[in-house]
Amino acid sequence: MKYESILVEGDRTVTVTLNRPDIHNPFDEKMIAELTDAFSKANKQESARVLVITGAGKSFCAGADLNWMKRMGQYSLRENIEDATGLSKMFMALENVEIPVIAKVNGAALGGGAGLACACDFVIASEKAKIGFSEVKLGLLPGVISPYVIDRVGAKRAAQLFITGERFGAEMARRLGLFDDIARPEDLDGTVDVLIGQILTGGPQAVKECKKLARTGARMGRDEFRNYCINAIAKIRASPEGKDGVSAFLEKREPKWRA
Repeated sequence: MKYESILVEGDRTVTVTLNRPDIHNPFDEKMIAELTDAFSKANKQESARVLVITGAGKSFCAGADLNWMKRMGQYSLRENIEDATGLSKMFMALENVEIPVIAKVNGAALGGGAGLACACDFVIASEKAKIGFSEVKLGLLPGVISPYVIDRVGAKRAAQLFITGERFGAEMARRLGLFDDIARPEDLDGTVDVLIGQILTGGPQAVKECKKLARTGARMGRDEFRNYCINAIAKIRASPEGKDGVSAFLEKREPKWRA
């Protein structure tokens, strides 16, 4: 697929940039399809260790494109289901990415854009960033993105955010758990780079399995998860990466993935 609404760059660190800066990087059918494709390809890229999502210009993502909203207003129920399914598939493609995903929130993240940030494993934001779920102000609700917001802040807090539709600055967003860290605009890239560096010190397969471990534990019963954990640690210990990591520690050398 040839991308028109996004930019995809990088090999070990793959950066996906929402690239409609003149209108604050909103979603429409084209961008949704392109992001779905980009996330799926990043997940299959063997060299990729980290995925970063950001926005061009002053905003991260302003939510829904106005022209897209006008079209949605004329859709039938069946057409709206098809449209919402397309958006859901994009978020599923992001959720299926095995490597760590970082949202580099350079500006406003509203509506679906706020959901995109919440769906990432890490959210690092500029001090000038704002976030909010404004759907209720339009008589709508944040249906497709709600699982990712609930995962991040819990059901009670998510309900409060959805009901009020209030926008928050970066510091309050961090207190609420929507942002993991904030930085001055000029330090945002460097802050994200430090996080990427920390991620890259870990074994590539171990990092993927850690992400899978946490997600599995959140959705599985205790006894079933206990058995999952036993098998997970046994497999990684027996893997070439696990064996080299332990040997490197004992021999006081760098493991192969850092060499």
